Amino acid sequence: MFRYIHAADIHLDSSLHGLERYEGAPVEEIRNATRRAFDKLIDLAIDEKVDFVLLAGDLYDGDWKDYNTGLYFMGCMDRLQEASIRVFMVAGNHDAASQITKHLRLADNVTMFSTRIPERVVLADLNVAIVGQGFATRAVTDDLSQSYPQGDPQLFTIGLLHTCLDGKPGHEPYAPCSIDGLRSKGYQYWALGHVHKREEVSQDPWIIFPGNIQGRHIRETGPKGCTLVTVDNGDIVEVEHRALDVMRWALCELDVTGAETVDNIYSLVREELQVALDGGDGRPVAVRLLLQGSCSAHRMLHADQEHWIQEYRALANSLGGAGIWLEKVSIKTNPSVSADEVLARDDALGGLLRAIRDMELDADALENLSNEVSALRQKLPVEILNGEDPYDPANLELLKDTLEDIKELLVNRLLSTEQAT
Repeated sequence: MFRYIHAADIHLDSSLHGLERYEGAPVEEIRNATRRAFDKLIDLAIDEKVDFVLLAGDLYDGDWKDYNTGLYFMGCMDRLQEASIRVFMVAGNHDAASQITKHLRLADNVTMFSTRIPERVVLADLNVAIVGQGFATRAVTDDLSQSYPQGDPQLFTIGLLHTCLDGKPGHEPYAPCSIDGLRSKGYQYWALGHVHKREEVSQDPWIIFPGNIQGRHIRETGPKGCTLVTVDNGDIVEVEHRALDVMRWALCELDVTGAETVDNIYSLVREELQVALDGGDGRPVAVRLLLQGSCSAHRMLHADQEHWIQEYRALANSLGGAGIWLEKVSIKTNPSVSADEVLARDDALGGLLRAIRDMELDADALENLSNEVSALRQKLPVEILNGEDPYDPANLELLKDTLEDIKELLVNRLLSTEQAT
């Protein structure tokens, strides 16, 4: 019997997006989150006495700020070497972007597979073969798996591959391949990386994305960690997800339809935040709170949105436990007055609402507006234009969406006035 850990998308020393700009957020905990999660991975490997660890790409996050990232990783590998645990890894697209990484001298227990052709390493003591090939450049669009050798029926064979598989929303289409193509190789386990959400793609053979070990922004919610695999007599007898994250992200979409007062909504927010905190399993939780639905309290919420945002942040800080922080608060409620009823009325308000609803900008008008705001674009920081949640004010699609938001705001303000009179 032998055991191994399959992990991917470590992104050592990458920052967690959103929280560092938030007043009162635990900045140091955020900055060290990926290292602390990786420490837990090393601890798990040693505690479970695994025979080897598989790292399926994107160990790093592009070029390091300094050599401390590499020194830290080498120290972790030394810990595994002392425990007689071998490590096998392939370079992912982020690793390929790093120039420093290419010159890192690896410990004796670490094997980095070639980026030119697939390599096979045989562990004779375990009757195991591991096959892998890394990314030579950041954007690999070929199906690397096609060149992987056929599995040996006498060996338990593992394929180590950084890939988008058949395409995953939100991920670059790198090293695409097919499930049937992987199955045709005759391997018992495919250890994949690149997709940050855990997925058991297949159990015959096992094809798994373990997800990343630490969520880094609001689109990476829920438990994050690695996969622990147990093999007995050549058969996989147990596949376990083990959580490693030290902070967790949660999206709370709260429907406040029917709420009569802001106090009612405050109570609902308290309950929702408590649920999110409990879902952290003892970890700090970063939450994006979205209030939506039609309610009588809409007018009071929108009359002073900033006040209520701060009230909810103070509420989050008061809940105790491991801690909860609001990454963002969005108030998208509507008045309880029916817009359709007012739109159908033959009076001044109905006519004004219909005019707002029917406002459109043709292609030329949008292009002119884009040119007018291009000066603003040049003044924005690069991280806003190209970050995890990019914002480009000159983007035509964004301008269309902004127009729709303005129309909605005007309609809601007019309906709120109608409701108050």
